[in-house]
Amino acid sequence: MLAVEGLSKRFGGFLAVNQVSFEVRAGEILGLIGPNGSGKSTTFNLIAGNLRPSSGSIRLEGAEIGGLPAHMICHRGIGRTFQIPRPFRKLSLVENVTLSAYYGEAGRFSRAEAEHRAREVLELVGLPCDPQATTLGLGASALKKLELARALATKPKLLLADESLGGLDRAEMERAADLLGDIRKRLGITIIWVEHIMGVLMRVVDRVIVLDHGEKIFEGEPAHAAIDARVTEVYLGKSHGERAQPV
Repeated sequence: MLAVEGLSKRFGGFLAVNQVSFEVRAGEILGLIGPNGSGKSTTFNLIAGNLRPSSGSIRLEGAEIGGLPAHMICHRGIGRTFQIPRPFRKLSLVENVTLSAYYGEAGRFSRAEAEHRAREVLELVGLPCDPQATTLGLGASALKKLELARALATKPKLLLADESLGGLDRAEMERAADLLGDIRKRLGITIIWVEHIMGVLMRVVDRVIVLDHGEKIFEGEPAHAAIDARVTEVYLGKSHGERAQPV
């Protein structure tokens, strides 16, 4: 579904992403992990159109999308969440998600059609569809669900989930991970999940890619990543002789 080849991003003299290549198969959940500053978010922003690549190629179903603006990439079928949810506080939950549905269809939806899709995805993520329900008083978990609903309302083929576990307690993390797995199963969409909380992610993803200092240092099965010597050293801060225990 997605092919990234030789992707690089330079900010002045700083090379944030350096010749990263990988593919994402249709229907899988791919984990993109690494320590802070490893280039995860920059790679995400390059795919989503928030940044333009300095070099390299990004192809969605064979078509080049590298360098396209974010709204065009959304309309091609890539939806994304953001690490820090920023809902429209003066709008209801239904209105927040309706707006995303309308945006995802480039205005081709009627308001009634957009509202119908909004109610479907709100129900899917477990948020109320009551037109009077607002963002007032929503906790971290509910805000993450709203962020996910807004992304799903654009009807993506490929969902980019950006640190969906941040700010959640352990039980909420488990539920959030299960929700992403359920969404893949029910909607048949492909997911790239960027996360720094390794343990919960590892039991949900099919494959994992590890970045460090902007370079890909591992690609393979989650169980193998947890015992890989370089991953152990740079991501978990353990010596090569110790087995990594995911957090």
